[in-house]
Parts: sequence; C-alpha cells; structure tokens
Amino acid sequence: MESGSLVKYEGKFYRLLHPRPTLVIVSKCPGGRVNLMPASWNTPVSEDPPTVAVAVDKSAYTHECLQYHKRATLNVLPIEAADLIYRLGSVSGREVDKSAAVKLEPSQYVDVPRVAGALAVYEAEVYKEVEVGEVVLYIFRVVATWAAAGVADQWGFDFKKVNIPLHGAGRAFYRVDPRPVFAKKS
Repeated sequence: MESGSLVKYEGKFYRLLHPRPTLVIVSKCPGGRVNLMPASWNTPVSEDPPTVAVAVDKSAYTHECLQYHKRATLNVLPIEAADLIYRLGSVSGREVDKSAAVKLEPSQYVDVPRVAGALAVYEAEVYKEVEVGEVVLYIFRVVATWAAAGVADQWGFDFKKVNIPLHGAGRAFYRVDPRPVFAKKS
C-alpha cells in the first residue's frame, strides 16, 4: 500500500473487523427456558484465568437470561450450520423457543446444555460484566473446553477437516482458507 492511499471509510466502523468467528451462546432464562443466540463479537481475553468475552446488546433476551443465570455454553458450530445460525439470530427468544430448532445435550460442569454436533464447546460462567454503550461485554471464565474428536490439535482446528462460520454482515458467512500462510522468520 502506498503512503496516502487510504480514504475515509463510510461504512459501519466495525465491518472492517469482519468476518468474525461466530459462537452460539446457550443460556438459561427465567421460567426454566433455554435460549440460543449467535454472537460474532467475541474474543479470548486471558489465559490465566481462562476467559472469553462476548458482547451482548442490552435489549437482547440473552442479556436478560445472563442476568438471571450466570452460566452458559459457548458453542462453535460447523460452517454447514450457517442457515441455522442465521435463523437463530433473526428472531428473539422472547417470542420463539429457539431451543426447539436444535438438539441439545447435557454439559459436564455447568448446568446449561450444549449444542449437539458442535465442533467446540466452552462451558463457562460469568466472571465480569462491563457496560459499553448499548452492550454488556460479558467476560466468561472458561470452566471446561471440548472439541469434537479428530478436528483439532493443540494449535486449534484442522481446517482441512472442518470449517467454522465467519460472520461477515447479514446473511453472509465465510470459510477459513485451509492453506496457511507462514510469516518469514526474521
């Protein structure tokens, strides 16, 4: 890129940080209901304690559920679930029982189910909450991490075997190119 070749970006500022890995948060809600919400605004925060942060809009039903019950599962679904992920994010759990759209199974360490068929699951509990504008940044302490057999090693997913949905905008999801690019050693 040549010096001075940047132009002012007129789109929503965060779009240049996309596509982003998409999690499906499963939470317990008032009345014993279970809710699911896709979230692409997520990131690891710390290794010690092991934490993952997820931004949740204050008006979202998931925010209400996480205020009610401080544990959740963070589920990484395969790219083949993009249609499901989009549908889960297009309706509110206040009006629709989203758990009817998926098969759930018990978790081992938290009392919130996980999504059957997930490539990875983080069993987690709310560690801290930070209000930022219209969202609450939930920082989850990871209690346990699970991966589907044969799809990951110590470095993460094997993208020659599986792929995860990276959310762009709206209905657009992307795949990870399985060909790594290695930086030169200095």
